[in-house]
Amino acid sequence: MNLSQPLIPATLVKRYKRFLADVILPDGSETTVHCANPGAMTGLADPGARVWLSRSSNPKRKLPLSWEMTELPSGLVGINTGHANRIVGEALVQGAITELKGYRSHQAEVRYADNSRIDFLLQGEGFADCYLEVKSVTLCRAKERAEFPDAVTVRGRKHLEALASMAQNGYRAVMLFLVQRSDCSLVGLAEDIDPAYAEAFRMARRSGVEAFAYCCKLDQEKIVLDHGLRVHI
Repeated sequence: MNLSQPLIPATLVKRYKRFLADVILPDGSETTVHCANPGAMTGLADPGARVWLSRSSNPKRKLPLSWEMTELPSGLVGINTGHANRIVGEALVQGAITELKGYRSHQAEVRYADNSRIDFLLQGEGFADCYLEVKSVTLCRAKERAEFPDAVTVRGRKHLEALASMAQNGYRAVMLFLVQRSDCSLVGLAEDIDPAYAEAFRMARRSGVEAFAYCCKLDQEKIVLDHGLRVHI
């Protein structure tokens, strides 16, 4: 996924109300930017952190700048959860996700189950329909171990229940953890943060839901899917 223009560096002052953050720009001025991440962002929102911003071309936007990445000693981390589906969508078209090759049709935001929306419905002759849910992962509390979720997620549990229902009815159901960082080798559950999600995940797996994980390559111009990671549950 190419970003529309190179990102702008800044220094984080504070994040607040989940979707807002104050930053200091290179010219020394302070401004408020949009933060497209509803999670806790543990380790990614410390005051003084070097962050990277995008500028919207929409003149009607109240906040023209958006927080896209945090720079850590181990590399860049993409914090914009809104990018995850676009990154995965491009990877599906390119056939870059080994476990999902062969499907000729990739429809986004399709209604299914109990009036929910699946991130992608994959279809192809000779293949069972595949319902694919994508989760953006940024949390890393131990070396090389990414974790999900970083906050309690009732919505995430509902997604797992819907996937489990599809698997039980003979369809293929997949949870894909997209780790928007390059310093991890595996993905696990943050069971201490949301034990109910962990239990729902294990129940979904017993129902036939598959789980894959991929990391990303990031720089100030693009974010692209890289290679698969171990799912350690």
